[in-house]
Amino acid sequence: MAYIRRAPAAGAASFAAYPAANPLLANVENSFYSQLLLTTAFSRLHVTLQPSRARPYPMTLSLLDWLAIFGYLAITILLGFYFRKRSSRSVDDYFVSGRNVNWWLAGTSMVATTFAADTPLVVTGLVYTQGISGNWLWWGSLLSGMMTVFLFARLWRRSGLLTDVQFAEIRYSGKPAAFLRGFRAVYLGLLMNCIILGWVTKAMTSIVATTLGGTPLLLAVGRWIAPLGGVWAAPDGAALAICVFFLIPFTGLYVSLGGLWGVLWTDLFQFVLKMSIVIAIAFYAVRAVGGISALIARLALMQSPMHPPAAGNPLSFFPNLSVGLTTEMLWTIPVATFLVNIGLQWWAFWYPGAEPGGGGYIAQRIFSARDERQGLLSVLWFNVAHYAIRPWPWILTALAVIVLYPGLAHPEVGYMLVMNNYLPHSMRGLAIAGFLAAFMSTVATQLNWGASYLVSDFYRRFLRPQATNRHYVMVSRLATVLLVIASAWVSVHLDSIASGWQVVMEVGAGTGAVYLLRWYWWRINAWSEISAMACSLAVTVTLNAFHPFHGNSPVVFAKTALTTTVITTLIWLAVTLLTPAEPFTTLEAFYRLVRPDIRGWQPIAAQLDAAASALEPIVPTRDLGRNLTAWLLGCAMVYLCLFGTGKLLLHQSAMGFTLLTLSAISAVALYRNFVASFNKEPDTTAKSSAAVQPGASA
Repeated sequence: MAYIRRAPAAGAASFAAYPAANPLLANVENSFYSQLLLTTAFSRLHVTLQPSRARPYPMTLSLLDWLAIFGYLAITILLGFYFRKRSSRSVDDYFVSGRNVNWWLAGTSMVATTFAADTPLVVTGLVYTQGISGNWLWWGSLLSGMMTVFLFARLWRRSGLLTDVQFAEIRYSGKPAAFLRGFRAVYLGLLMNCIILGWVTKAMTSIVATTLGGTPLLLAVGRWIAPLGGVWAAPDGAALAICVFFLIPFTGLYVSLGGLWGVLWTDLFQFVLKMSIVIAIAFYAVRAVGGISALIARLALMQSPMHPPAAGNPLSFFPNLSVGLTTEMLWTIPVATFLVNIGLQWWAFWYPGAEPGGGGYIAQRIFSARDERQGLLSVLWFNVAHYAIRPWPWILTALAVIVLYPGLAHPEVGYMLVMNNYLPHSMRGLAIAGFLAAFMSTVATQLNWGASYLVSDFYRRFLRPQATNRHYVMVSRLATVLLVIASAWVSVHLDSIASGWQVVMEVGAGTGAVYLLRWYWWRINAWSEISAMACSLAVTVTLNAFHPFHGNSPVVFAKTALTTTVITTLIWLAVTLLTPAEPFTTLEAFYRLVRPDIRGWQPIAAQLDAAASALEPIVPTRDLGRNLTAWLLGCAMVYLCLFGTGKLLLHQSAMGFTLLTLSAISAVALYRNFVASFNKEPDTTAKSSAAVQPGASA
């Protein structure tokens, strides 16, 4: 959920909501009706709504707090210097750590990357308005994540690529393949990457303004930067300056020095720090309410007595299915939105960080793994930690915010209120260091990943294909600096491009099926991907121009998503069948390299058998059924663990232990029927890496 954010309202105070990388977050709004329901609910607790009291007050920091912050910064920069020599050996060492990373390190790095500075705040906003069920906005993506684990992780690792964009020139051929690779390198590595970094920075600006507001540091920066006028003279100008002129360049420094090795180990350190802080905040938040039992009792009192109920149960894990598909109520997610999340979005939509079939920094971590087994286990650990382990400290804090701070105009601010008002003074420096870690872990990954696209898939492929490794490492560091400057510029000019963010995300609707099938169906060609991207763009622009759908936001989004997906899918399928297949030599090389399930590659396999090639014979792979079974078991394992842990925390012990037992049974079945079989399969990753020279054309 690193990129789930909401756009700040014009003229809002320092702590506003953030833009949605996912269009569904547009549904999370505090309407007048929701405020009325909140008033009714809170009046049952004899609480008078006083939003002015619910403002985040700046922290008072002691010398020990500042030492904790500077100590964190010192450790991160030392890690960058420590891995400088190792990352300088080659481009492979700089971008994929020499393909020698253990699963637990690669997987933890993925988890740390998706834990952005504002992720706890966004979860607070979801739970405050839609209850626990609001988290289906991102819980549904587990279906895609587990599919990456069991159907695509080993294929990615076998490919031996340096970036997922390079895939275009081992799967396709000719100018269309080269266009795909070059276009996606610039579009994703520069444009999309800088927008993501800009939104992350905007979120961190609000956090810095909230936590350091009124401190001598921020006041001094404000006096220095205000004469420049414009955004620098705004209330958040000093906080923006700290992010743009210090935090981003500081992160870029240790990333450019340490490469992916530095990113991985700082991610591990940052993840431990971040989780320790959010667990502590959850503990003190629940204690402020009076404990879990008191929290449950007070939430029960706050549910509206209206009949039919005008509010759902904030402790429910699922939407209220007794109401209509499009009914919007307090403390429950609309059923239509829930159905889109679990039935359509996870496979049909492409957006950074949740690509169907894997991609981006997820693929980068798979490439860095030692072998197929390590690559698969890294993504499996990421999905377990991301969905089953990490959410509950955020959710418990959000539930406490409902009781402690009723009537918030911007619910996300409640998380900072809890931290400011209930976290012991001795932990405040560590808390700020934790937020810095959350911000910097996301920025570090985006910088290293984006630079890999610009260098490997654009500069090396099209501009300077025959230079030395030393040259490419130097250019990689320069590309990191370029991204630092570009992302800082986007952060400063963010308001002027904010309106286009949701459209950029909607452009990915309907393209996901291509990214899934290109591995398993030989008939997919470069024009399939190009037509899918072009059609999705055209449909999105048309729907946004004419607004043909009416109703509340869940209805409009559901209709828009279905329309875009259906039209885009029909178009790219027609284009695929009406255009020639890729040349046999290209398909043969890909089939030999990746060894996908033979059932989608029968014509190619048959020609290889008929040709009786002198090359090494290919043993047919028939693992699709087993992989799908593992996918189902993996999803069941994680969801059961997620819900079981929640039931235990909410004092429903019998149900909690039952769900956790079922999760353990799923885990045992998964290990016996899938993971253990790795010992019987040949490891060809070394051969694959040698077959594909990073950065070269096919």
